[in-house]
Amino acid sequence: MRFSGKRVLVTGAASGIGRATAIRFAREGADLTIGDINIAGLEETAASIARPVNLQRYDASDYASCHRLVAAAAASGLDVLCNIAGIHDWGPSTEFDEVRFERSLSVNLTSLFALCRAALPHLIESGGNIVNISSAAGMVGVAYNAAYCAAKHGVIGLTRSLAIEFAAKGVRINAICPGMVNTPMIHAPRTEVKADIDWSLTARNAPKLASGGCEPEDIAEAIAWLASDQARKVSGAAMPIDCAQTAG
Repeated sequence: MRFSGKRVLVTGAASGIGRATAIRFAREGADLTIGDINIAGLEETAASIARPVNLQRYDASDYASCHRLVAAAAASGLDVLCNIAGIHDWGPSTEFDEVRFERSLSVNLTSLFALCRAALPHLIESGGNIVNISSAAGMVGVAYNAAYCAAKHGVIGLTRSLAIEFAAKGVRINAICPGMVNTPMIHAPRTEVKADIDWSLTARNAPKLASGGCEPEDIAEAIAWLASDQARKVSGAAMPIDCAQTAG
């Protein structure tokens, strides 16, 4: 019960890593707010949690919506912000227009800044912390993923910059960099890509452990550890949980 009485906001909680993280924090006693654009998914997550949960629909591409989410979660204070919501859009760069590129940056990076900015005054007051989700794609280049890689590299830069800026104010800020995780995002259909793809380039980023990729619960466990007092001396970290994908 590491989070008994702690006020925790988890975004992207309608499925995948976000859902597993919400369930993990609730199991450890957190007073939980979960946010996502998919309200039906949020309701499914809440139904699997045996304690009251504050459900909030928000749109990560709408920064005013991000601010409202934090305000709702922090009505009586905030101890932990878990920035997990994101999208994965990919394809050959010559066919990937600027509108798609900007959307990837908006949802995967700028929305995190908006949420952090809104949450930081509350976290300074509580001595709380932030855990951002980057990606293995934030640590290396991945073919056909220029926008996603740019955004996820940006998440690491944002995390480290804020960690330095707010360290003296008692706020820890870290990032997790998952590799391939068994989530709806990884299983999304690829029929929208019409051009020839050199799959050997993407195979370089496959998990290298014999057991294969991660489950959402593996990432949730790492998030909970970083958010807990057990990691009280950890800030500015970008922790890969990627089955050796980025090891070389």
